[in-house]
Amino acid sequence: MESVIQVDGLVKKFGGTTALAGVDLVARPGAVLGLLGPNGSGKTTTVRVLATLLRPDAGCATVFGHDVVTEAAAVRGRIGLTGQYAAVDEALTGTNNLMLIARLLDLSRSAARARSAELVERFGLTEAAGRKVRTYSGGMRRRLDLAASLIGRPDILFLDEPTTGLDPRHRNEVWDSVRGLAADGVTVLLTTQYLEEADRLADDLVVLDRGRVIAAGTPASLKADIGGQRLHVRPLHRTDMSVVAAVVADLAPDQAAVIDTSGELVVPAPTPDLLRRVADRLEDTAVAVAEIGLRLPSLDDVFMTLTGRAPETEAA
Repeated sequence: MESVIQVDGLVKKFGGTTALAGVDLVARPGAVLGLLGPNGSGKTTTVRVLATLLRPDAGCATVFGHDVVTEAAAVRGRIGLTGQYAAVDEALTGTNNLMLIARLLDLSRSAARARSAELVERFGLTEAAGRKVRTYSGGMRRRLDLAASLIGRPDILFLDEPTTGLDPRHRNEVWDSVRGLAADGVTVLLTTQYLEEADRLADDLVVLDRGRVIAAGTPASLKADIGGQRLHVRPLHRTDMSVVAAVVADLAPDQAAVIDTSGELVVPAPTPDLLRRVADRLEDTAVAVAEIGLRLPSLDDVFMTLTGRAPETEAA
């Protein structure tokens, strides 16, 4: 299947800092491609290059066959972009925000009004369309921002961490909107540091770390690559984590354990009896356990296996 985005050896430096160190990726038409990684991994820089907002120092990138440097105007005619923060005017109503974007894109007044009404209904903003945006919730602003990105009917939509700062309910609202876009055939390039978001939305994943691609594939294939079950242990008191780590290191000396930012130790479990042995040893040492169990690999496990830390670690 022909790719709609092709990136080969992309390099971008800011002074002495290398933001991209040879990134390669491909996006399939009508799919959601997730760029996963912590803050500073190169996700936003990649999007800005693809959206023709930054010139790469080396490598090349094309969108629908158009080079993002030499054919920037052609690229801009096919894409939409929603940044990390909602770019809407709080002093205008929802409808007026959309009308403004439509008119800037040279739609006639009647066409702008019709397109705005269509998107207001599509994103569930009909009742709020006549209100000023300053009265909107975070989720409503995000949905309005997505609607604004679609005024020009883009074939590709770049979503740069679209749910940053949203609570779980509003995050789910944005997720529903992204699913709807993909169902309509829009190719979506989604950057995120939220593993659950990537797992829920992405058809394909590219994992970035420190400006490099460290893994690529479907969520299912990445989980299958690391294989096996994982033992998860969360002590009741975080001060006991060193004891938990020592017990696990003694009982599974050949397995690399990782402690994530939520205070949970995760280690590959080559045999199911590791759970019982660790639980018995912790009981003998009088360590209270809040949670212990075996789970199949998650994207958290994928990232920790690849990098030795969870994505949130660097962000924190």
